[in-house]
Amino acid sequence: MSALGLPIFDKAIQDANIWVNEIMEELDWDDKHRAYMLLRSALHVLRDRLQPDECAHLAAQLPTLIRGIYYEGYRPSKATANMRHKDQFVSAVEEVFGHTPGYDPSELVSAALNVIADHVSVGEMNDIKASLPKDIRKLWDD
Repeated sequence: MSALGLPIFDKAIQDANIWVNEIMEELDWDDKHRAYMLLRSALHVLRDRLQPDECAHLAAQLPTLIRGIYYEGYRPSKATANMRHKDQFVSAVEEVFGHTPGYDPSELVSAALNVIADHVSVGEMNDIKASLPKDIRKLWDD
C-alpha cells in the first residue's frame, strides 16, 4: 500500500525530495526547508525570465510537484526581459529567498540551477541558456 494511497502522489513527493536533498548536498546544508526555499526562489526567477513558450517547455520536464511549485504565482505578462546580468538574477533570487550569512549568493543560485539542469534534458537546458543573456548563463557550471 502506498503511503498516501496513490503511487503517483508518493512518486511526486519522492522526486521533490530528491531535488531538495541534492541542493542540501551541494551546499552541505542540513535544513530541508531552506533548500526548498532556495529551489523555489530560483525556479520562480528563472521562470519569470523566460518567454512563455520556453517556460512551458521547461515545465514539461519537471516532476509533478516541482512543476506545481514552478507555476505557483505565475503571471506570464510579468516582463523581466530587462534582467540582463548575473547580479540582477542573483539579487532577484536573494530578494525572495533572503540573505544567507557565510555564503556567496551566486554560489547558492548556481547550486539550485545546477540541480535543475541535472534533471532536465541537455537539449532543453541548451535552449534555456540560449534564451538568456550571456552573463546570466555564467550561473551554470558547464
